[in-house]
Amino acid sequence: MSNTFNLYCDESCHIENDHKKYMFLGTVSCAYPQVRRHTKRINEIKKEHNFYAEIKWSKVSMSKIQFYLDLVDYFFDTDLRFRAIGIDKSTVRCDEFGFSYDDFYYKMYYQLLNYNIDTLNHYNIYLDIKDTLSAYKVKRLKEILNIKYGVFRNIQNIRSHESILMQLADFIMGAVSYNLNDDKKANLAKVRIIEKIKHHAKVNLSQTNYSEKVNLFFIELK
Repeated sequence: MSNTFNLYCDESCHIENDHKKYMFLGTVSCAYPQVRRHTKRINEIKKEHNFYAEIKWSKVSMSKIQFYLDLVDYFFDTDLRFRAIGIDKSTVRCDEFGFSYDDFYYKMYYQLLNYNIDTLNHYNIYLDIKDTLSAYKVKRLKEILNIKYGVFRNIQNIRSHESILMQLADFIMGAVSYNLNDDKKANLAKVRIIEKIKHHAKVNLSQTNYSEKVNLFFIELK
């Protein structure tokens, strides 16, 4: 029997010269029939905390820390899953292999989205519209993804304010990236959230793990 899953994709520190050591690409996976339920429940949690803004890791502060901690609890209490790949950008040697950094970026998206795909299922892929290249990103992904099995039913851009699950992807992706790329003393609210994620996940967010809930894989380039 075929099932359909929505994959909400986000990236962090993926710009070539942004002075961050690790690049991350990640996705929140949700069974298609559960999208409305999760959206409704997260909106209810927002209302309980008088939180009416868009959920963004960059906006995390102590003023709404309990909302963010409750959001982490909700994620771990559900069937939602997160997966990310990390790459040490100092090891990227595009020139040696005759391709551009842009090509490399899409090769990494291929690694993210083709891992552990069940060919009996179908997948809808959503990318956040962040810049004028968003439409090009969709076109390139359609070209590089392994579509011979027909598993990727739809690939499209959406605006983050249109999807609470896209916002959740930004939130978790931001936590994973911050854990390795930023000064832990810079934002105590973010540190508390990361510790909460580690407590639930019971995995090291600084290395490859094999968790089904928060799966992190560091690619070693050769």
